[in-house]
Amino acid sequence: MIKHLFIAAALALGGCAAKHGGESEQHAFKSIAAPTRPDIATHITGEDDGKSVSVSAGTKIAVELIGVPTAGYVWMVKEQPAFLAAAGETGGPTSEAQLQPGFAGGSHWEVFYFDVTGSGEGALSLEQRRPWEEEGPPDATFSVTIKAP
Repeated sequence: MIKHLFIAAALALGGCAAKHGGESEQHAFKSIAAPTRPDIATHITGEDDGKSVSVSAGTKIAVELIGVPTAGYVWMVKEQPAFLAAAGETGGPTSEAQLQPGFAGGSHWEVFYFDVTGSGEGALSLEQRRPWEEEGPPDATFSVTIKAP
């Protein structure tokens, strides 16, 4: 009998939740693109992992990756070709939901800018880890071969 009362109570609460928390009160939050500058000639994203990317000398490129800095996991440049010069970093939310009052955590864009200062070919590698956890493997890795003819 108690089991049946519990099930009935759960169903009743579920019905109330559907009435008061249904689609009419839910918001559809849109994704937010990576915050990059207008002077960027080439955008490299997580989908480019393991690929070769051709760039032109004298241009600026951006590497746009999603991280979880709110949990301490940040992307760091591990290796870069000599013909790439670091030109800053930025970041931002990946969803409009993160702009709502009281929202905490979530994934964020981490964007690295580079000036292509000459020609060459080489690996650009990044790893995601907590900076204070230097021992052990990184949480994630990213690498592209940059070709600047």
